[in-house]
Amino acid sequence: MSFLSDAQIVITALEKYYQESISRQKPVIHQAPLETVVSDLDLSTHITNGRLSGERLSQFLTKYLESTTRLLHPAYLAHQVGTSHYAGALASLIDGFTNNPMAIYEMGPGAASIEWTIINWLLEKVGWLPQPLRVPNNTDQIFGGGVLTHGGSLANLTALLAARSKLAPDAWQEGNPGDMVLMVPAESHYSIARAAGIMGLGRNAVYPMAVDEKGIVIPDKLPDLYQGLINEGKSVLAVVANGCSTAAGLYDPIREIGEFCNAQHVWFHIDGAHGASALLSKKHKKRLDGAELADSLIWDAHKLMRTPALCTAVLVKDFRTIDQAFQQEASYIFHDKEQPGFDFIHRTVECTKAGLGLKWFFVLAALGEQGLEKHVDDQYELAQQAFDYIESLPEFGCAAAPQSNILCFRVDGSDELQLEVRNKLTAQGDFYLSTTAFGGRRYLRMVFNHPDTRLDDIKQLIQHIRDLVNQN
Repeated sequence: MSFLSDAQIVITALEKYYQESISRQKPVIHQAPLETVVSDLDLSTHITNGRLSGERLSQFLTKYLESTTRLLHPAYLAHQVGTSHYAGALASLIDGFTNNPMAIYEMGPGAASIEWTIINWLLEKVGWLPQPLRVPNNTDQIFGGGVLTHGGSLANLTALLAARSKLAPDAWQEGNPGDMVLMVPAESHYSIARAAGIMGLGRNAVYPMAVDEKGIVIPDKLPDLYQGLINEGKSVLAVVANGCSTAAGLYDPIREIGEFCNAQHVWFHIDGAHGASALLSKKHKKRLDGAELADSLIWDAHKLMRTPALCTAVLVKDFRTIDQAFQQEASYIFHDKEQPGFDFIHRTVECTKAGLGLKWFFVLAALGEQGLEKHVDDQYELAQQAFDYIESLPEFGCAAAPQSNILCFRVDGSDELQLEVRNKLTAQGDFYLSTTAFGGRRYLRMVFNHPDTRLDDIKQLIQHIRDLVNQN
């Protein structure tokens, strides 16, 4: 076996895969039955015999890449996972090869330094003060902080644990007070309710806030819900806002919610997993106007930042809250030592953590801030163009005007027809999109992430849908 020769096999295969995908030579999605894939890849033989190298590796990669869903295909419109830049993939290779679990500085000084820099860069984008390596004594300034985690679900959990550390600092030792609740949008991501379950609050502690017909929080209704909970003896752990919603990509009124939370001294959390990338855009950052009023915000790089999955930032206005979120003892890690850097381990669920910042940094360093801003602007603009086009067609309609890079639409007919159309599109493999429920109806759903997707692709998709409907 040779690293260089096998690496060349991998790179050659991936370059061929990229060209096939970008040129639409192969379908965007092809789902063979699991049993077929397992058999074609000959997995049992490889596990038994080993020696996956050279020609064996080449043959295996050819079959494996045929079984993948091609996110590098311009007709990939399905889910909120971005089309990654090759620079991020190279960073993944470097991180995998060096294998530096950088949650403690001594196990990855370079990776930890990059994560520190990325976190502080993001804090500035939100409008918070970056944390210096050594916080001055007796300062009145509040410095932000954060950490990168493997995905938005872990990030939301971590942010809510930081909120708990402020409301109930003894909870780690004594358990949760029995009266803590969350106020969340009805359209909030399921990871919020999941976090409530993991934290021992229970789903019954999650109270939906009043929303309009588009699922957007109505700020004027917040006082009634809040006061009702207080009258019942509840303590509001946090108020959560969507920035933006998962289904339709719509933003809650961040400033109004933030002003309410600040007046009531209640923790304000923004689930910006998808839509926080608008903070990079001079044109679209208004969608998150008031983000600086929040106490925490999460931001996925693997959605609109062209970074390979998974990579999510947990950001807090006051670093002390996330530093108090976890309390741990491990004599082989936590002890007095010379510390030339910063340990992230006390801020995460994960004890061993990959160098996630390397992937984000490589993409940022390849494209620059202006390149990423252009990518965000282009995808938001394409969603608007697609909306204008689809709305002009008599047999189609959209759920709402887009506020991000997500657009929900439907063809005239039943909810069952929308699902049937999506299933047939998936089976054909020329286009790959998802569906969602919105306003009590079923919609087809597109997420624009590929830098080479154009309005002409959407027009071809619409014609495909017409043909499928006419076949019925």
